[in-house]
Amino acid sequence: MNRFLNPAVTAAAVLATVLPALLGGPHEWWVLPLAILSSVPVWWRDRALIPVALVVGTATTVSASLGAPPLLPVGPLVCVYTFAARSSRPIRLLGVVLTAAGLVFSLVYPRPDVEVLRYLAVAYVFAYALGTGTRARRTQAMALAGRGEAAVLRERTRIARDLHDILTHAVGVMVVQAEAGPLLVRRDPDRADAAFAAIAATGRDAVEQLRRAVGSLREPADGPLDQPGLAQLAALVDRVRATGLDAQLAVSGVPVTPPADVGVAAYRIVQEALTNVVRHAQARTVKVGLDYAGRSLTVSVTDDGRGAAGPGRTAPGFGIVGMRERAQACGGTLHTGAGSGGRGFRVSATLPVGA
Repeated sequence: MNRFLNPAVTAAAVLATVLPALLGGPHEWWVLPLAILSSVPVWWRDRALIPVALVVGTATTVSASLGAPPLLPVGPLVCVYTFAARSSRPIRLLGVVLTAAGLVFSLVYPRPDVEVLRYLAVAYVFAYALGTGTRARRTQAMALAGRGEAAVLRERTRIARDLHDILTHAVGVMVVQAEAGPLLVRRDPDRADAAFAAIAATGRDAVEQLRRAVGSLREPADGPLDQPGLAQLAALVDRVRATGLDAQLAVSGVPVTPPADVGVAAYRIVQEALTNVVRHAQARTVKVGLDYAGRSLTVSVTDDGRGAAGPGRTAPGFGIVGMRERAQACGGTLHTGAGSGGRGFRVSATLPVGA
């Protein structure tokens, strides 16, 4: 549609300017050239607005001063609209000043005409207001598009974090169990059976969580979070305990039901921290703590392993970055470092649970 808009506007400006100039006013040689100069250049206003406005405005002012004003200065009105719709503030102010000066000059010289000045002033104000409205709608559309792109980026980041947490935890636990299984088959068949059962349970849980994560793409943006929360932490700790770690869950304070996003963040932070313990810490014990204190919940995971010097813990990876992003997304903070007495490693997140 935009492809046909410029020819239509230019044709309308030429007809509305040239025909009145030819049919009325003095029949002098300069009437037609000035009418053409005050209308035809609007064709190039998108590429050179200021030069076009100067040519069109000057031709219109000269024509009006010589006694052959058009019925309506369509060319200058189109330029005024374009200034208001597409130009920066300084250019718009310059266009308003020059247009006002030309309008006043053409109507005062050689003789003033207050009535014509009045209706032309209304026409120019209307053109400028129309252009301002167009600019406002364009700005609003760009803002909406920007927010839409930001929302898509946030959603992609959320999905990436979920997939990372689900897969790294499941694969980490399954690898540890699979490596230990063959060693236990002959020495302790019952523990071997438990290890293989844990592999199957972890795989099923991972498949279910992946199905939820992918299924959330088809749900409305304001739909409820269908993800694990604090209620599933005990089962998570049990799966880690099945790998041979002495994993414990301790709750202190008066438990409250946190917002859904806080519960999901707490679960994912604990999940990722336990995954790191299983894969890198070479720990014997790990403790998951939930400390309710008024309007905040502190979630901590502390192990007695190799600490920050262990493999994979020398620099923050996607796991720690993801945990920090989850904590910050719901208004919380995350701290990582050595455990008590400088031994092991500790992940601690403080999350809001009340208004």
